[in-house]
Amino acid sequence: PPAAGPGGAGRGRHLDRALTLAGLAQDSEMAMQVWNLRAMLARQRRDYPQAVASSQAARATAIVRRSPLHASLAHARTAIGLAYLGETRAALGCLGRAEDALARADLREPRATWIAFYGPAELYSLTAIVQDVVGRPAQAEAASHRALTALPDSYRRNRALTTARLALAQLHQGDIEQACTTSGQVFAIMQGTPLPGRMRQLLGDFQRDLIAHAPSAHIAHEWMDRYRTEWSSS
Repeated sequence: PPAAGPGGAGRGRHLDRALTLAGLAQDSEMAMQVWNLRAMLARQRRDYPQAVASSQAARATAIVRRSPLHASLAHARTAIGLAYLGETRAALGCLGRAEDALARADLREPRATWIAFYGPAELYSLTAIVQDVVGRPAQAEAASHRALTALPDSYRRNRALTTARLALAQLHQGDIEQACTTSGQVFAIMQGTPLPGRMRQLLGDFQRDLIAHAPSAHIAHEWMDRYRTEWSSS
């Protein structure tokens, strides 16, 4: 996991400043954006209590009360944090509220650039994370497939991240050969483009779980040998 170093502290200070400015400007959408970013940053640091606290603060903003789209994202972020804290029932409840809110949203309405990414495909991707973390890999695999179907072709990084999540869900069901094949597609999707840190971390999780789940060390070593070059050169 990324350590909480100067870079993370710097980002935290910038977000604090942005939150202060949003409050002074009484801009609830900016406040929601900052809390959303804080929740994401906390999850990347694996500080799940802070991730939940930030996403709950996002849910308390005025824009969330007015906009089902923003409400859906805030509930989905909360679901992820709760899932990592082992609060399965609460996480699935938030996920259900995210789905209900998105169903009420008018996706044709103009929206701010920062939330342009959010829609059915992204919610399916977040659902896959929650379902896998709470120990429901079959549901996570189904959500990953739905996300891949709904993702626009231009969202290459999102497609690669969702494919890595799909591989993890398959691995957690014991479908090791299929999981290895699926994870290899990540490198094909990102060919010619450096892997972002979050994707490297996800593939690191896959490698760790592969070692734990593989019936023999040979399968894990074969995967590592096959993709070592792509990993180190990307």
